[in-house]
Amino acid sequence: MVISTWRVAAAQYPIDALADWDAYATKLSRWVAEAAAGGAVLAVFPEYAAMELSSLDPATMGDLHGSIEAVSALLPRVDALHADLARKHGIWLLAGSAPRKRTDGSFVNTARLFAPDGRAGYQDKLMMTRFEREHWGIVGGDGGINVFLTPLGRLAVLICYDSEFPLLARAAVEAGAEVLLVPSCTETLHGYWRVRLGSQARALEGQCYAVHCPTVGDADWSPSVDRNRGAAGIYAPPDRHQGQGFAMPEDGVLAIGAESRAQWVFADLDLGRIATLRADGGVLNARDWAEQPGAERLPPVTLVDLT
Repeated sequence: MVISTWRVAAAQYPIDALADWDAYATKLSRWVAEAAAGGAVLAVFPEYAAMELSSLDPATMGDLHGSIEAVSALLPRVDALHADLARKHGIWLLAGSAPRKRTDGSFVNTARLFAPDGRAGYQDKLMMTRFEREHWGIVGGDGGINVFLTPLGRLAVLICYDSEFPLLARAAVEAGAEVLLVPSCTETLHGYWRVRLGSQARALEGQCYAVHCPTVGDADWSPSVDRNRGAAGIYAPPDRHQGQGFAMPEDGVLAIGAESRAQWVFADLDLGRIATLRADGGVLNARDWAEQPGAERLPPVTLVDLT
């Protein structure tokens, strides 16, 4: 059974130098507890939020490639902590993405979605930025888009740069996605606005919600996430029901944070409104997509059952 109305929390998450593992566990526990206390049933953490864990090893914290190895090695412990917190608070968690070492020795950037019972689904970033390709050596995933079947509806994850490529989101929408989660890590406001505009465009095209959350703050000790700018935003299609039963915000912004300040941003999502707009909105972007040339060229989608 799908819950039609629920609250989401998007993190403006600061990258901190951590004294030890306990400092990380305490920080993450506090953030999740605050999201749950605010009424969120889904809390979304940013892209590369896990890179603050490279500060735990002085030998690698200033080494770009060494930090990848160090954080990847900690992922089983990180995921166990997220699973425990999801169970403790009865909340869904999109963990901050992290480099994950594959059996062939390559690294991908992976987000993990944890259910309240501790189960998890995974989404690799597909489109890599120049920094990831040319300096970091992280490669794109090869599994396509996953759409997660949950009691909160159908969710998909577009990691940062992925949100700037319409066919990825469209493939998720074709598979029924109602909410797109967009964790990001951008060092400039140029990058932030690219991802924000991408998120809002994907919400418009798919007549769906988009939840964008960035890392924030400076971490001079880190060669990978040293500068972090942005604001969390929760977006809807800027449209109204043709029968004028309701209207989304004219600018499509349900909630927006204060730029680069550590905080949670909350909004209530109503999946019934998405269904209504797709059937009888002022425009029908989701339906009309198929009329444009090349509309059938979509990447593969896998349905992941977390119900």
